[in-house]
Parts: sequence; structure tokens; C-alpha cells
Amino acid sequence: MSKVEFSEIAREMNTRIENDEQITVDLDLDDGKSVTCAVIIVLTVDSKDYIVLLPLDEKGQNNDGMVWFYRFHMENMDSEPELGYIDDDDEYENVAEAFDLYLDDVEFDEIVDIDPADLPPSED
Repeated sequence: MSKVEFSEIAREMNTRIENDEQITVDLDLDDGKSVTCAVIIVLTVDSKDYIVLLPLDEKGQNNDGMVWFYRFHMENMDSEPELGYIDDDDEYENVAEAFDLYLDDVEFDEIVDIDPADLPPSED
């Protein structure tokens, strides 16, 4: 895997997130508890979409930085999303790797986010 890819639905969801729309998902856990999670990004790996969630506490905070990966399916932007567990270790590792690549891209973009006016004039 060399680059992060995005399906059409993933691009639409990520555009909403990039435009500072706060998107959350409420998950019912196996122990009967419910957890609200912030949506970080939707990634596409091997032509399947996955959602990266940041679990929040009662105060809307996340103190451990842990994220959760789930399969993500949405017919269109007006439909309800469906989340599914990732049972396969290889599939999970591929999603984790894609998320790491995404984080690397974001860090690189922040590092190289230089205003051209701040650069010295070229000498050609």
C-alpha cells in the first residue's frame, strides 16, 4: 500500500469533516454501555470503506488517543451508515496501515504548509 485512497462516499464524508462539521456516532457495546465517538476519517482499503472513530468520555474528551476501526457502508449521503466489526487480523492491519499513511500525509501537509510569499526569491 503506497497511498491513501478514498471512495466517493469517503470523499464526501471527509469533506464534511474537513469543513469542521462535527460528526459523531453512538455505539452500543457488548457490555450494554453506549459510547459516543467522533468520526476522524473514512478510508478506503481494497475497495472497501472503513471508519476511524475516536471514543469520547462523558465530557466529550478522549484522553488516551486510542482510535477504533470499523467497516463502513453507506449507499449514499442520505442513507443511514452501517458499521461492522473487522474480524480478520490481516484486514485490520491493512486498515491500521492506511490510517498510519493518512496520519503521515497530514503531518507532511502541515509541515509543508508554507506561504509562497515567505520563501526567498528564486535566482533564475
